[in-house]
Amino acid sequence: IFKFLGAISVDLGKDRIGPYLPTILTPLYRELNSNYAEQDPTLKNLSQEIIELLKKLVGLEAFSLAFSSVQKQASQKRAIRKKQRALQAVANPDIAARKKLKRHKNKAETRKRKIEFLRPAYKAKRPRSHALKDLAMLE
Repeated sequence: IFKFLGAISVDLGKDRIGPYLPTILTPLYRELNSNYAEQDPTLKNLSQEIIELLKKLVGLEAFSLAFSSVQKQASQKRAIRKKQRALQAVANPDIAARKKLKRHKNKAETRKRKIEFLRPAYKAKRPRSHALKDLAMLE
């Protein structure tokens, strides 16, 4: 898709790419800013190359304006999602409690996996199932 975006931008040329620049930059920015563990470095390099190509094609000023608008839009979306998560914790405390229990349970499982990896002779106790009943609030 990134190669397609680069080819389309070159094909459109400097004059006609203006209105489509933020749309083209959005996935490129998302790929550059992502910090996933299993991220493909070739994709990151490709997106960087296409951004450099766009910079040369449209000029630094137009590119900077479009890129800053994409950055601003992404940060606004992030802030909205963060606010919604916080509001959901207040509005639905039972759902928030279940999520918290699940998060803590996953954390304990991860810790056990790490210990088993570091010390193969040690076997941590594991729960029998991962059903929703395990996450229920105990009284």
